[in-house]
Amino acid sequence: MIQRIFIFDTTLRDGEQTPGVNLNKLEKLEIAKQLDRLGVDVIEAGFPVASNGDFEAVKLIAQNVKRPIIAGLARAVKGDIDRAWEALKYAEKPRIHTFIATSDLHMKHKLNMSPDEVLNRAAEMVRYAKSLCNDIEFSPEDGTRTNPEFLYKVLEAVIDAGATVVNIPDTVGYTVPNEFGAFIRGIRENVPNIDKAVISVHCHNDLGLAVANSIAAIENGASQVECAVNGLGERAGNAALEEVVMALRTRRDLYKIENDITTEQIHKTSELVRQLTGIQIQPNKAIVGANAFAHESGIHQHGVLNCRETYEIMTPESIGLKKSMVVLGKHSGTHAFEQRLKELGYNNLSAEKVAEAFQKFKELADRKKEIHDEDIESLIRQEIVHEKEVFQLESFHISSGNNLSATATVRIRKGEEIIEEAAVGEGPINAAFKAIDRAVNIPVNLKDYFLKSITGGTDALGEVSVKVENNEKVYTGRGISIDIIEASAKAYLSAINRMVNDSETFSIK
Repeated sequence: MIQRIFIFDTTLRDGEQTPGVNLNKLEKLEIAKQLDRLGVDVIEAGFPVASNGDFEAVKLIAQNVKRPIIAGLARAVKGDIDRAWEALKYAEKPRIHTFIATSDLHMKHKLNMSPDEVLNRAAEMVRYAKSLCNDIEFSPEDGTRTNPEFLYKVLEAVIDAGATVVNIPDTVGYTVPNEFGAFIRGIRENVPNIDKAVISVHCHNDLGLAVANSIAAIENGASQVECAVNGLGERAGNAALEEVVMALRTRRDLYKIENDITTEQIHKTSELVRQLTGIQIQPNKAIVGANAFAHESGIHQHGVLNCRETYEIMTPESIGLKKSMVVLGKHSGTHAFEQRLKELGYNNLSAEKVAEAFQKFKELADRKKEIHDEDIESLIRQEIVHEKEVFQLESFHISSGNNLSATATVRIRKGEEIIEEAAVGEGPINAAFKAIDRAVNIPVNLKDYFLKSITGGTDALGEVSVKVENNEKVYTGRGISIDIIEASAKAYLSAINRMVNDSETFSIK
């Protein structure tokens, strides 16, 4: 018998809690749309009570993404639940996800509540949420360190109160697969009304066991897995969506499990999340790492050339990796460009976005001999989440060498005003950043800088990601160019623009 598993994606909620990640609502919407194309069953769009920005993002996703269930997180507090419903009520399939801690450790030291108080609060708040929304998920935080007998009582009570999904979090990633599997089996066997709710699991990766624990849970009766793209999340992260999905697909002979994920969208989803969050993927990361389908050993290369299955248990094509190259150049027209966009899966872009991307493509084609699919996708992603540019890079000049101090001059446009500044730095990029600092006249603390090549060759398109900090909030910026200094300056200005566009924490005259 084939078992159906639901994939619950928490990239936009728990994933955004990754230190250094701060997505704006347009970026969240773009990721949500891609998660829709990927085929996830549930998108946990955020924690609406956490901030006005999170509320607006959840509301925007609820209004625009219609196929999957849209969930919002809320503590077992009436105000949280009201705020979540205010954002979620626009969704075609809304779900309120409420939680309260149930372990002795958390009840004593965090909640200062007795077990009876927690039990009553959980049931009361699920009942209240049910009065607003038909689909209610309940999570006992720190569930795997909760006394099983008490947990059974809580789960029975919340199901009686109307919970449709009970989610068991391994909040601190403490359990191991055999233990976690037995824990889920115990719930299935000891909660009298468990047949009225879906059993879900939410595994953290502190011991590197999140995916293994999730699969062990499925073997023992769980039918929903909560995970995040690229394994993002608090501390060591969550179960990686791509790893859970491909493990179940590759070993379908063993698990006989189905889900609705379109695996050919995995690579595109992973790349979009990487670019917008600024969290880079280790090369040896399973499924989506740069080396996942690379073979350096001569023995391995020989085997793969003769028969792929000798060293590849899945194909690159199965996750959406392609080796094709776009034969487009500066003489190519809009029709050919639009056709290639459709082939790459960008079917729903507005005419305005296509025109903007085509202009960027023509500018790149004047500077780069061969345009690859990856180049075009990078341009498209930059245009999709393009937001208001308070500051724009007009031009720059760099003077640098191994025996002289690097100097940079930049011209920055702010509305109708052109600001020109110069600075000396320890290298050309440092000098450019210092000159930009002077031009924008805003205190900026550079937290991280990352450079990668999008494609190969001496004229490769470079992608720079930076993270800057202001008032203890971190903002990510991204720039692309065949000139790494230009890409760096664009990325730095992008982060600054995001900072000044954040109305909750910053204002500029």
